[in-house]
Amino acid sequence: MKYIIVGLGNFGSSLAMKLTASGNEVIGIDSRIEKVDLYKEKISHTICMNATDEFTVSGLPLRDTDVVIVAIGEDQGANIMATALFKNQQVKRLISRAINPLHERVLQALGVDEIVHPEEETAERLAKKLCIKNVVDSFELSEEFSIIEANVPEEYVGKSIREIGFRQKFNLLVLTTIKKEEVKSILGKSRTMERVLGIATPELILKENEILVLFGANQDLEKFLKKRF
Repeated sequence: MKYIIVGLGNFGSSLAMKLTASGNEVIGIDSRIEKVDLYKEKISHTICMNATDEFTVSGLPLRDTDVVIVAIGEDQGANIMATALFKNQQVKRLISRAINPLHERVLQALGVDEIVHPEEETAERLAKKLCIKNVVDSFELSEEFSIIEANVPEEYVGKSIREIGFRQKFNLLVLTTIKKEEVKSILGKSRTMERVLGIATPELILKENEILVLFGANQDLEKFLKKRF
C-alpha cells in the first residue's frame, strides 16, 4: 500500500513509521525542515513542502497513492486547507485529523472519508486498521499480543465457534461477539448501536453483520485476517 501523511508531529510521525515498518511505502510531508530531517531515515520518503499550496500538492503522486492522511494538529486552518486541496484532487481515500467538534463538522462538510481523533486513537491502532483489511478496531496489549475486532467472515456465518476451530486452526481465542442494532430515539431518528453479547461459548453460532472480538499473537491475528479476507 502507498500512503501520504501530511504533518509529522507526534501522531503523524508515529503513524508514518508504523506503516513504513509494516512494509508500506510512505511519503511523509511537513513544512518544517527539522521534522523532515529527523524522520528521513525512519520513513520511506520525506518531503519538506507546504501542503496548503495547490500547485505543490498537484505535483505529488496522488494517482498511485491509496490513502492520504492529513495529520496536521497544531494549525486547524492549515489542516482544513490541506484537506480541501486533497479532496479537490479526488484522492482514493482521504482521512483527516479533527481537533474539536467544530473542526470535525467542517471536515464532514468537506466530505472526507474518515475522521480520526489522536487523543482517542493511537497511531498503532490506526496503522493496524489501515494495514489489515476488515479490522474494525484493535488494542495492543504488548509488542506480541493484541485484541482486535473484525467482521465475521461470510463463510463462517451460521457456524459455531467449535465447528470453525479458532483455537485449533488459528491459535486464537474468541472473547465475545458484538451485534449491531438499529434503534430509534424518542424523536424518531435512527442510529446504530453496538451490543456486546457476553462471553463467547464453543456453541455460539456466528451471525451475519456481527463483529468478532479476538485475542492472540499479532502474527496469528494477521495470518488469520489475511487468509480469510
